[in-house]
Formats: sequence, C-alpha cells, structure tokens
Amino acid sequence: GTSPVKPRLVVLTDVENEPDDTQSLVRLLLYANDIELRGLVATTSVHMQQGVHPESIKQLIQRYAQVLPRLRQHDRAYPDAAQLLARVVPGQPGYGLQAIGDGRDTPGSELLLRELGRADPRPLWVSVWGGANTLAQALHSLRRTQPKAAVDAAVSRLRVYAISDQDDSGAWLRREFPGLFYIVSPGSYVRPTWTAIHREVEGIDNQHVSNAWIARHIQQGHGPLGAAYPDIAYGMEGDTPSFLGIIPNGLNAPEHPNWGGWGGRYELYTPRREDTDPDGFTGGVPVEQEKRPIWTNAVDSYRPAVPAAYGRPVKPGAREYNDAAVTLWRWREAIQNDFAARMLWTTRPPTETNHAPVARLAHAAELRVRGGDWVTLDATPSSDPDGDSLS
Repeated sequence: GTSPVKPRLVVLTDVENEPDDTQSLVRLLLYANDIELRGLVATTSVHMQQGVHPESIKQLIQRYAQVLPRLRQHDRAYPDAAQLLARVVPGQPGYGLQAIGDGRDTPGSELLLRELGRADPRPLWVSVWGGANTLAQALHSLRRTQPKAAVDAAVSRLRVYAISDQDDSGAWLRREFPGLFYIVSPGSYVRPTWTAIHREVEGIDNQHVSNAWIARHIQQGHGPLGAAYPDIAYGMEGDTPSFLGIIPNGLNAPEHPNWGGWGGRYELYTPRREDTDPDGFTGGVPVEQEKRPIWTNAVDSYRPAVPAAYGRPVKPGAREYNDAAVTLWRWREAIQNDFAARMLWTTRPPTETNHAPVARLAHAAELRVRGGDWVTLDATPSSDPDGDSLS
C-alpha cells in the first residue's frame, strides 16, 4: 500500500464561547504533522453571536511553538508556528445569515475561496465547530462572481463536517448547494453522534474521558501545550469528532463516512425532522425539514468485548448497544491513548515514547471481488517504528 495522502483542513471555530474549542485545538495541533492545516478561522455561533477571537487561537499556537523542537524529533512534518499563525483569520463578525451578503467578505471567507481555487487534487475538508456562516459567505460570493459550472466544480471539492447546526446558515448551505457533501446531525444536542466523544456510557469503562485521566495524561506535567488544555465546562472536546475521521490512521476512510471510523459512522439519507428532536436544545437555531440526502446519524449494534478466562483473551460481552453514539465511542479508548502518546512527544525524546505502527498492505487497498469469494488480506509489510511486536 502507498502512504496515505495528507488531508487538507480549514477549521471554523467559535473559540472563546466555551473551553471545549480550545481543548480541541490542543489536540488538533498534535496532529498537524498528519493533517495539513490550511486555515483556522474564528467565527460566531448561536452561543456567541457577536465578535470573533482569532487572538485566542494565536495564543495557543505560541504554546505549540514552545514544544515544536521536541515534536520535530518525532516527526519532521510538524509545520512552523509562523506558517500556522499566518493562517489564523477572522470570519463573519456577526451571527448567521444576517451577517452574509454582497460586500461582506471577510479574511475567513476569502481564505476559503483561495483554498477552493487552488489547483490541488485533494478535497478541502471544513470542520465547523460553531456557526457555518463564513463558509456561506464564501459560497455566496463564489456564486455571484463565477458561472454555475465553476461553482459546481468548487462545491464538489468541499467536505463539510459540522458539529450540529450552530447558526441558520447550515440548513441554507445544504438547501442552496444540493451537491455539497455535508456531515451533520441536525436537531437537538441529545441525539447527535458527536456527543459520544464525552458521553458517560452506562456499562463501559468511561475513565478515558474523566477529569482525572485528562489531568494525569494531558494537563499536568506535560509541558506548556498540555498546560494550556482547559478544564471541562460542559463536555470534553465536543468539536473534535469533526476532524477525528480524517486522521490517516489506517482505519479512517474520509471519502466513505458510511464505513465508519474515529469520527463515527454516517449514512446518506434525508432525515425526518420529527426524528431530530427539533423541540429539544438547539441553542435557538430553528430545525428545518431537510430537502435532500445528507450524511447523518447511522444506528449500529455494538457489543463491547470483555476479558475471557480461557482461549482467546477477549470475547463478546453480554450487553449490546444500539444507537448512533456507539459508532464513535467504540474507538474512544484508542482515540484518547493516541492523544496521550502524542502529548508525551511534546516533552520527551523518541526513545522514551510510543509511536503508532505503520499499517501497510501487500496489495491494493481496494479490491473488486464477487460475493461469496474468499479474500486473502496481507498486511505483512506493516512495521512498528519502536520495534514493538505487531499482532
């Protein structure tokens, strides 16, 4: 198999609305070697309707700069802090659709248009942690200035993952641009897949998302970047699922949300408004009936493994879970362990830390086979940079 293509990403964040955006930024910076961060745009949301805070993102990048020499001992691909600082810009300063229109371009909307205009074969991922109106402004301007074929081509390169609809522009984008690839759980914050990142799940070990775990593995004794990770106010890292699924970890297949991965699993269909708990908590964003299929909640059955006394070390447990949240929390321990391992990179040399194995196939990653055929998968070329054994 070939090395994975590094995904390119623009983040729209209502940073300073609550601590979880800062938490997610700390994690994201540790993956800046594997994800090409093309823009970090400060935005509004229904929870913070006026004013944006790019300076808060810049303060965090200054912390990253302090640990960059150590990070580069682990991977030379970590970008310069100056390069990242140049990509921090303000988006729409006001709330929702009322802040977009002719003559209302912002550095954030212009950055998105620049990225869309780049001759780059990779899709452009946009993670929406707050409101989406800076993206709405970019596409509004594109539509005013370009022929339909050019607009359609640009929209076809976009991949949006929004953490619910935190302003009224998300529904507008999906309605106005029917070809736009959009992962979202519309409606209240009770049912979305993304809440599984921090949800306490009855019957499983939740310690990896506890305050004690975060203090021990992230905040305390792990250098200046770990120390910048705020305490939890409402829920840990609610925005993180928007980029977990594009990390090239050998499991994720970003172009196929229905295959599942660290960011959860999603299916392409038109959700019924009444199934989205439209009268529950949305922050006040109205819930519309979707007009076309979108990538949204997929309900899976999952039975967590438990230790076995004999034979194979684990066996399926007795308890089965059936909901959309399992598609994400089933990976949560691995997600958190990978975060903790990378946080150690900020203070320790490579010989004292762990690094992920490199999954490689001895054949093509995608095979065309007939139903009922035997398929032999060969991952023997895989290796581990620390020389640890692979199972």
